[in-house]
Amino acid sequence: MSFRDLPAVHAVIESLGDLAERFPRALIADEARAAVDRARVELREGRPMPDAAAEARAMLEALERPSLRRVINATGVILHTNLGRAPMSASSSAGYSNLEYDLEAGARGKRDVHIGGLLQRLLGAPGIAVNNNAAAVYLALNELAAGGEAIVSRGELIEIGDGFRIPDIMTRAGAVLREVGATNRTGIGDYRAAVNERTRLLMIVHPSNFRMSGFTAKPSRAELAALSRDTGIPLYEDLGSGCLADLRPYGVEEPRVQESIRDGVSLVSFSGDKLLGGPQAGILAGDAAIVARLRRNPMFRALRLDKLILGELERTLRDSLLERWDRVPAIRMIAEPLESIRRRAEAMAPGIPGARVVEGRSVTGGGSTPEQTLPTVLIAIAPVAAAALERDLRKGDPPVIARIEEGRVLIDLRTVAPEEEPQLLAAIVRALR
Repeated sequence: MSFRDLPAVHAVIESLGDLAERFPRALIADEARAAVDRARVELREGRPMPDAAAEARAMLEALERPSLRRVINATGVILHTNLGRAPMSASSSAGYSNLEYDLEAGARGKRDVHIGGLLQRLLGAPGIAVNNNAAAVYLALNELAAGGEAIVSRGELIEIGDGFRIPDIMTRAGAVLREVGATNRTGIGDYRAAVNERTRLLMIVHPSNFRMSGFTAKPSRAELAALSRDTGIPLYEDLGSGCLADLRPYGVEEPRVQESIRDGVSLVSFSGDKLLGGPQAGILAGDAAIVARLRRNPMFRALRLDKLILGELERTLRDSLLERWDRVPAIRMIAEPLESIRRRAEAMAPGIPGARVVEGRSVTGGGSTPEQTLPTVLIAIAPVAAAALERDLRKGDPPVIARIEEGRVLIDLRTVAPEEEPQLLAAIVRALR
């Protein structure tokens, strides 16, 4: 083919006439022009010329499909960061709401009230929320330590996902980092010796995404709280994963937010979409005067939650307060008994050609509980090409995200809701064909 064979843009537009009621004419023209341009490039590079009209049609139809889609998580990673961390229950946020309207007084209100009372009951301290825990850390440091020093153990200068590092956020917040101790061992004396007239904050950072063992030591929370009281310097703890429920009966060891506040920490921050099981948010709670200061900080408005997230967070906090754990999907997945998963796997496996039921492990994920796993039962599929099956599952509708180990595609029903099972089974059978 040669450049003489390139279709005219108007000819491509005419061939798309049946789409005129679905798409604006200007958009059809743009995609037709872009498709012809791509065909010209292919010819120039010596490759076969694609069908410009078919490409333009495909691009227009792709615009109708949402990019953010529901997927079935069959990986066994409960708080899968790439899949949105804690899964949400179905909800509706249509129409107007009393977001900032006091129904009792008939006047303007504050959006904090929808979660403030629940946090007070759950934690025994007032709290506010911003759009994620990184924002919460920034707000705390900016308000409490800007222009002064914040003391942190060297062993807690962590990096979490996407290059977020505690020293960097301190600098941005206007605080000066004062490192104490060694990477593996820090004592209360190190903190005490570092306190000076410029000290504004004592900080604890929970290393939620790694575990340190061996010749290690660090002061207890009670020791640091006592130093805070003696010096009048606030003690702030970034807990990261934000565990409120007691998950020890299910094999998950993680400090609970309530315990930090009871131990005398002035302020805590944690994520909403990790072990709390809610939407992405950063929650700050603790001393009433400090929380009031944070709320008055100009950055609080820039970082605050929108109505959709606030509604989801309120519901998660209410379910946590009432201990309705079956309504919090992430907690329900952690707590599901091994025998329940086994029964589900054994019921599904016979419908999958060549599938076997095997023992395995699930993980909490989401930068929490490192090296802690949960026993599970897996459906193992050993196709001719595991990578091809995984790809076909991922590209299906709905997409199914699985994992590959030792040439097998593994399906972990711990992270699959029972109501998703028919769709999952159909997707696997379809991909195997």
